[in-house]
Amino acid sequence: MTGLTIGQVARRAGLGVETVRYYEREGLLAAPDRRPSGYRAYPEGVVARLRFIRRAKELGFTLREIKDLLELTADPATTRAELRGRAEAKVADVEARIADLTRVRDALRDLASQCDGHGPLDGCPILHALGQE
Repeated sequence: MTGLTIGQVARRAGLGVETVRYYEREGLLAAPDRRPSGYRAYPEGVVARLRFIRRAKELGFTLREIKDLLELTADPATTRAELRGRAEAKVADVEARIADLTRVRDALRDLASQCDGHGPLDGCPILHALGQE
């Protein structure tokens, strides 16, 4: 039996061995055949799938979303419009998170500007603001 070892797959995909095992446990990869020795023997195509998963993670997709994307790409009836819709939904999610983080940043800047950074903690406007309901 031929096939790639988990180490070879991980290196080619730019991932760690434990990450490959994790994706397998999470159902993002089919369980590979086993050699007589018990070692996994991955087909070459799994490297492209892992690269897809890695890139999707880098773009902020969750593992559940990636699993859905992989299922869509395996379905010949899937249209470009469906994939575009998924990408647009992710853009909206990212924009909402950016807006939330911007609010948090602005609030923290405001708090930090209220504190002169001198003296004891007692009376610190940051602690006072954090302690309010």
